[in-house]
Amino acid sequence: MDYSAANHQLWNVIIQLGYIAGVVLLTNYLRQRFQLIRSSMLPVAVLGGFLLLALKYTGLIHLDQEFMETLTYHGIALGFIAMSLRVPKPREESSEHKIGFRSGAVIVSTYMVQGVTGLIITISLAYTLRPDMFQAAGLLLPMGYGQGPGQANNIGATYQSLGFKGGHSFGLAIAAVGYLVACIVGVIILNVLRKNGKLSVDTAASSDHYDAEFFNGKDEIPISESVDKMSVQLAMIILVYFATYLATYGITSGIAALSEGLADTVNTLLWGFNFIIGSALAILLRVILEKLRRAGRIKRQYQNNYLLNRLSGAFFDIMIVAGIASINVEDIRGLVLPFILLTVIGGIVTWLHLSFVCKAVYPDYYYEGLISMFGMLTGTISSGVLLLREVDPALDTPAANNLITGSSFGILLGAPVLILVGLAPKSPSMCLVTLALAIIYLVILDVIIFRVGRDKLK
Repeated sequence: MDYSAANHQLWNVIIQLGYIAGVVLLTNYLRQRFQLIRSSMLPVAVLGGFLLLALKYTGLIHLDQEFMETLTYHGIALGFIAMSLRVPKPREESSEHKIGFRSGAVIVSTYMVQGVTGLIITISLAYTLRPDMFQAAGLLLPMGYGQGPGQANNIGATYQSLGFKGGHSFGLAIAAVGYLVACIVGVIILNVLRKNGKLSVDTAASSDHYDAEFFNGKDEIPISESVDKMSVQLAMIILVYFATYLATYGITSGIAALSEGLADTVNTLLWGFNFIIGSALAILLRVILEKLRRAGRIKRQYQNNYLLNRLSGAFFDIMIVAGIASINVEDIRGLVLPFILLTVIGGIVTWLHLSFVCKAVYPDYYYEGLISMFGMLTGTISSGVLLLREVDPALDTPAANNLITGSSFGILLGAPVLILVGLAPKSPSMCLVTLALAIIYLVILDVIIFRVGRDKLK
């Protein structure tokens, strides 16, 4: 085997990770060195991501696009598996599923708000300034902002095959701008809230004033025996992710055997949201280990919350840098007017809607819930966690877990979204019918959020 630099396959991973490590350390230094950057609350991972993006487009470095997208994809799942393995406090475990249902309603109702807004814009353009406008294109707003680049890519490509010229790039462009809205606009909102005295940034969580129990809980395995404690945490995370792959492969293969048409729609969604399956399996492993410990089959607690927090933070940081660096500016071409209207108005209505519903769902941690949901529903779950960590560095509030459990319930509550996406492009009249149905479903979801969710889930 050739171990020299001529073996690109051997050294490419190290080179690409070296770029990420370099920009993280550099931007961390810049944030510590310059008060202007530090007071902006712009996270190191975001700074590093945009610096890497700039270096890519200036031609100073060559980024492996596929590798960066791979890091982004796997980083989401690994980060949330690490979080889900944490041993919860009793109050967290008892309320997890109750708030998860209402969080799912918040997520899907935001999809509906984005979809209604997008359809109004594209239908209006089709009847006025742009008679050639593909009217169903407005539904790419919830695909790009709400569900991220995976679904924006798939639905955009589908719409392109149905006659929407440039639909594939249009969907990806909305997703790319959505991520920028989450990172840049989200940080601006954090600064405004802080200056208005509505938000205080907790810096205590980053200090060293912790007791021994914070680092090593009761009845846990020793720090180092024949295997290091960190190795045990990594082994559990990777094992759960391997089980996630097997489970997702089994489910999608079964669906494909039953119906190819159903598989084309559902299987991509399952692989795109594999972090939800991974989180569910991590929770299952957590429950099994706890039951075995209570039954006396095992004597020690294998999870260490401190190390799992650190690992999830590392996965998220790497994922955020790689995610921003993998943005293709070339996707933002053509269809300038609808693109600007959708992305700008879409961001505004998303914030207004979430400001309204989050007060009802997250009264005890309103801003943490609002900021994290805004980050996720304009960008991805990673950007939601990114913004949340600026106001809740140790992820003490349930806001981070709400993103997971809410997304799980969101898959069930969001099933009608796939129907609407398929119905709208059939004809202009069907597009109007889709708009009406989306408004009706939005009302139903708001009833769940403000009445059914509050009354029955207490």
